[in-house]
Amino acid sequence: MTDSILSLTLVAFVFILAGLVKGVIGMGLPTIAIGLLGLIVAPVEAAAMLVLPSLITNIWQLISGPSFIALLKRFKFLLLGICCGTPFGVSFIVSGQTAIVTAGLGVVLMAYGLYGLSAARIKVSARAELWTSPLIGFITGILSGATGIAALPLAPYFTALELKRDELIQALGLGFTVASLALAIGLLITGEYEVEIATASLLALAPAFVGVFVGQFLRKKIPQEQFRRYFFLSLIFLGAATAFRAISLISG
Repeated sequence: MTDSILSLTLVAFVFILAGLVKGVIGMGLPTIAIGLLGLIVAPVEAAAMLVLPSLITNIWQLISGPSFIALLKRFKFLLLGICCGTPFGVSFIVSGQTAIVTAGLGVVLMAYGLYGLSAARIKVSARAELWTSPLIGFITGILSGATGIAALPLAPYFTALELKRDELIQALGLGFTVASLALAIGLLITGEYEVEIATASLLALAPAFVGVFVGQFLRKKIPQEQFRRYFFLSLIFLGAATAFRAISLISG
């Protein structure tokens, strides 16, 4: 009984913390939650437990912004790419061979965070966006399916398009929503999304939303430039946590 209460408390804390980060910067819930949940369950179970909290909070993030229809039209081919790439990634996470991919994901996330804090800038033109969007979506789908994390290369790509803060948050919500749905379908097809995990996923919604609401409140208090700095610092932290967890699995 005591162990069950302790486990529930730990899971609730994990989702509050992950939701808080997501509320502030628009991403990070899967990265933090999978990293911490991975200490007590297998990666595929952690990814399955994240399905509902990730999906519902992403939908909330998506609909709370001002430009849903415009972003949907603009990034339709990117979203299609995510759907096409996810099945390839799911085969990795189901097989359990995700550690090397996840470690690389963490390192790239750290590198992009460091780049974002520097004065250098990469910009994607409107003409280049026509062919880069489906490619970025496809790669994002593969990495999302393999690791449960859809931050790369989606987040760097959106910042390279110079989206404003609210557009960036909503565009991330759009991309993550589609990635979460595609991952959920993949796990259902492979039989990894079982009733017990689905129940845990449902119960995790409440603490995740508590964190998201608090994070959104804090985000409104942060100036644009300060938000950008926090965004990239968070990428460094999330990347370091992701890489450390994966390297621990490889060495262990």
